[in-house]
Amino acid sequence: MFKYKVLAVIVIVVYFLQPFLFSNGGIGADSLSYFGIAVDLPNPETNLFPLGYPVLLRLMYEITQDWFWASRILSTLFVVVILGFSYFKKFYFRETVLLFTGKTCLFVFLQAMSEGPFILLLYFLFYFLHQMFLDKNKSYQNAISASVILICMFSVRYSGVYIYVSILFFSLLMFFKLKRASYFKSYLLFVFLSGLGIASYLFFNYLNFGSFTGENLRGPAMESLPIYIIRSVLGVVNAVDPFIGIKPSSLSFASMAFQLLVFLVDIVIFIYLLKFFKKAKDDPSYYFHIMLWCMAAIYAVALLVSGWYQQIEEMNVRMMAAANVCLFFSFLILYFKNVTSDKWIWRVCCFFFVFLTAYNLKDTDNFLKNKKMVEPQMSKFKNRKYLYNDERQIETITTYHILFTNKSFQYKHTNKQIGSLKENIIGTLNPKIKWLMNDTIKDKSKVLYTSEIKFKRD
Repeated sequence: MFKYKVLAVIVIVVYFLQPFLFSNGGIGADSLSYFGIAVDLPNPETNLFPLGYPVLLRLMYEITQDWFWASRILSTLFVVVILGFSYFKKFYFRETVLLFTGKTCLFVFLQAMSEGPFILLLYFLFYFLHQMFLDKNKSYQNAISASVILICMFSVRYSGVYIYVSILFFSLLMFFKLKRASYFKSYLLFVFLSGLGIASYLFFNYLNFGSFTGENLRGPAMESLPIYIIRSVLGVVNAVDPFIGIKPSSLSFASMAFQLLVFLVDIVIFIYLLKFFKKAKDDPSYYFHIMLWCMAAIYAVALLVSGWYQQIEEMNVRMMAAANVCLFFSFLILYFKNVTSDKWIWRVCCFFFVFLTAYNLKDTDNFLKNKKMVEPQMSKFKNRKYLYNDERQIETITTYHILFTNKSFQYKHTNKQIGSLKENIIGTLNPKIKWLMNDTIKDKSKVLYTSEIKFKRD
């Protein structure tokens, strides 16, 4: 157990430090939207995103007076809370530590995005559902706690409703078996309270913003070309893979061939996970594992279908975060229950933790230095209300040399593009400024163009 404690500490340190070595510090376009909602509190102007994460950001901002530090401290706290809770509650501590060696946690907790608190709450939902199934003495208490957690998940990400839908699906699938269980009434209470809470939040949105989830604010879905559908389906299948999440944006033959290779690996992994899932039939927590698999399947498919009707990201590690965590956590629990030695899983997880950390740092930068360059310039643009990236034509290409060969290849990192980088920093320093997709404002004196901000490396 000592080695898991050591790894937990290493995880916390690595998760905290890595974003400082990213060009954008883990700040993306959605981060700016969350900051914008947070700065408007207690009078939000939009319900494009739910209020849960912006409220947390605002509370931390009141302490730090800096939006970047607010997001960074929150993300680190999420990691500490999960690991600390697991350790002190003796809730699958080894499994939880290894969960953080995977691709999902190494992505969502390094970025300023709502997936961080969403996965935190999902973990607590695991705990209370697990306890409700196994602890007969506190089934009602656990049911109420689980319903509060699920409502909070919806208040952080609207996709939390898909977790609720998966629970309804599980209820129908296992109804006759659940009906005979001692916790059946408490389970029904959980389902009822969760549905009531989610419905109440939707009603609140409709009364205050005229829409349930900001559906009128989202653009049309991407063109449904077969190649994009294939890539999204591959992204959904990749949810079964705990570690490999590389998904090139290129549509070249080489890129698609690589993604097909990853798909074949994913199929092999799925078969391996299924092998352990079948071993859960004689386990007291069998229903718990069925629920986790239902969550993963329904959540992944529901998001895929949603992407065909509204403007959301292509299915990737971020979009499949909850599904991947459900499957990986279920597998880790069953692995330790059915395999006597942890040497194999320990070595594999540690290897990929090191590999993924190194991969994240393949093109390091200094975010605080970049931020420091922009900060003193912002005082000149206090009257600007809009932000537009007019440097999209300027491309920053990174060249990588392949070890032990004379060959090299070039790659265009989205977060390394000078205009995008400035845009993210400006939005972090002044969340009230509204970034524009197109330069449509007639009064140009109200628009801050990224070219007006100077970097010493420009």
